[in-house]
Amino acid sequence: MTILATEGLTKRFPRVTALDRLTVSAGTGVTGLVGANGAGKSTLIKIFLGLLPPTEGTATVLGLSPATQALEIRRAVGYMPEHDCLPPDMSATEFTVHMAQMSGLPRSTARERAADTLRHVGLYEERYRPIGGYSTGMKQRVKLAQALVHDPSLVFLDEPTNGLDPQGRDEMLALIRRIGTEFGISVVVTSHLLGELERVCDHVIVIDGGRLLRSSAIGEFTQATQSITVEVEEGQEPLAERLTSAGQRVTVAGRLLMVEAGSPATFDAVRDAVCDLDLNLVRLEQGRHRIEDVFREEVSNV
Repeated sequence: MTILATEGLTKRFPRVTALDRLTVSAGTGVTGLVGANGAGKSTLIKIFLGLLPPTEGTATVLGLSPATQALEIRRAVGYMPEHDCLPPDMSATEFTVHMAQMSGLPRSTARERAADTLRHVGLYEERYRPIGGYSTGMKQRVKLAQALVHDPSLVFLDEPTNGLDPQGRDEMLALIRRIGTEFGISVVVTSHLLGELERVCDHVIVIDGGRLLRSSAIGEFTQATQSITVEVEEGQEPLAERLTSAGQRVTVAGRLLMVEAGSPATFDAVRDAVCDLDLNLVRLEQGRHRIEDVFREEVSNV
């Protein structure tokens, strides 16, 4: 099922073209929208929500047109903006209840949904405190809660890990994955940190300068390569020399050795060399592409 699509979508501002003839679609699940800052990600989301009109082209969300059905779209989707937009004097409960009512829920239902949603995002014990006293991570969770409180079919999360420390990013990514798997809500999440999306997304759309570079299932980005990653506690250089003398093609990358896997016999060659040199093997695995590598390749080819 297609949840969003564009056809020749263009958005021009006086001094910049934010989107340039973008044609792309995405289905259910968790979709990553990847690009550097200024690539056009936030502009695209605002067009999907009917907050910005396109200059040219069309867009649809859940089969609805933002140009003529923006209110219907905003009732059916949730939106977590990138910027700080929370009222400091309100509690998380008050704000989330208000946003639920703005989406059309009656007050009693809104209060029940707010309590459940704040529990899901890990703010239940802190829900009555003024938001102004919250940490950055807690504020991000409030923004996530208000996007989910009305039980949408789709949520747009714009840079949800911004400003978070490593632990906070891990917790936010785990929440995003739960939304897509346990809650059954489709997610479109934007990020300029490409490695994060490998952990949570089913599909990735890469844009640069408002143009589509690639749209693929995550497995196509991170498919196995024809190389083996080898890590030993020490002795990388002797191991590289032994493998090279045995006819293997080896590249040293810091603590790692990348060995071209011409055949299954390459694994045997690595094993034998490690044993002969009496080294401690830390890792031996099939190499995989990373989104960063594919992104660099796509940009260099444009």
